[in-house]
Amino acid sequence: MEVTLKLTTEQVIDFIQQIPPEDKIAVLTTLAEQAHAEHADQIKYGEAQVRKICAARGLDWNTMTEEERIDFIDDLVHEDRECDQ
Repeated sequence: MEVTLKLTTEQVIDFIQQIPPEDKIAVLTTLAEQAHAEHADQIKYGEAQVRKICAARGLDWNTMTEEERIDFIDDLVHEDRECDQ
């Protein structure tokens, strides 16, 4: 039988404050590792999307200079002007 508890953030914090220091370290390490993995996945997704947008505009992200990349991203985030094509 599997039981699921729904706790508030405050309840989780209170619980963690009650456990021994070595267990707190284990909890924090696990959470940090998961957050890092999720962040890495988001970066990979974002890079893939940027490469796809570049390709749709006839550009190759890999051959662009750093300045061209910065200008391209700047154009993407400013809706009041069009991206260079």
